Amino acid sequence: MARRNVSVMRLGRCVAFLAAATFLLPFTILLMVADQQYNLTYNSKRVFYQEYIFENGTHDEGLLSRDKFMEVGARMDARREYLRSECSRLGLDGAGHKAYAWEYLINRQYHVIWCNIFKAASTSWMYNFNLMANYTAAFLDRTKEVPLELARKKYARPTVEMIRKAQGDSFTFLIVRHPLERLASAYNDKIVHAWPKSFHDQMGRRIIKKYRKAATKPVPTERYPVFEEFVSYVLDEAKVKRTLDMHWTPYSDFCTPCKFNFDVILKFETLDEDQRFLIQMARLQEVIKPEWRNSGKGTNTLHNINHLYSRLKKAQLDGLYNLYKYDFQLFNYTVDSYYEIIQKDDSSHG
Repeated sequence: MARRNVSVMRLGRCVAFLAAATFLLPFTILLMVADQQYNLTYNSKRVFYQEYIFENGTHDEGLLSRDKFMEVGARMDARREYLRSECSRLGLDGAGHKAYAWEYLINRQYHVIWCNIFKAASTSWMYNFNLMANYTAAFLDRTKEVPLELARKKYARPTVEMIRKAQGDSFTFLIVRHPLERLASAYNDKIVHAWPKSFHDQMGRRIIKKYRKAATKPVPTERYPVFEEFVSYVLDEAKVKRTLDMHWTPYSDFCTPCKFNFDVILKFETLDEDQRFLIQMARLQEVIKPEWRNSGKGTNTLHNINHLYSRLKKAQLDGLYNLYKYDFQLFNYTVDSYYEIIQKDDSSHG
């Protein structure tokens, strides 16, 4: 009798399971079909723009022409392949290197993932991501809140697993900049023009106290650290393995680009075309417009950068290259021209 009751119970469970499965099966199939349809759409976005928008002449003036879109697309393919090749050559894609997810922002509504590199069009794209988080442009233009803090109210700090899961139906991108140009920009913004009594103003005072030597002729009179003092500070901090400020941390550490697959690699030097390409590929043109909100570009900027690096000695430039070595190598930047700018001392670049 007991065995019969057990058999009946087992049969009842099987029937219940089959009934539930029968009920849920149509919904599961619908979800699978919807997911497959989205992935097909995602994988054919470039074809969509080439064959529909361009052929039907419905794109607006802000978008790239078909030929330019194809040209920039080929450039992106080359950048992805170069990054993949260098990651393998340098061994940075192996299990011994940890992925870092802290600075990524994932927008599920528009299916885009961005690793925020400070001082590489970060002001513009933080604004864009806040727009995509449904803040209005009017609010963003008048608020006194820090854009990053606003963003983090809508975008949680992700885990590596969250990024990889979201990458299945999203565009992942980052914006890079010549490492030494980025460092100079950070110095001008955060050290030279630090707000009084701010964190970076206090940092500057500490740098002056430690690195301004009375023996230096002529003795700097600036109230902020001059560039060679700042560089000495950054190199010393890196030497003792202290965490560097986010505005000049190497982005190979910040984004660990060898541990994630990037669909679009934008460069500061070609940002206008690159971000138009991204906006078209991700169909964001109804939400955001390609603009620079703090471009820091032009002849005056380049002149200023040349002036700053002319103050350095070879040993300091060597140290900076070693600090940002992977940024140079992974994204095909060179340092050679900077050795023509620095102070000429008793040695030359080999």
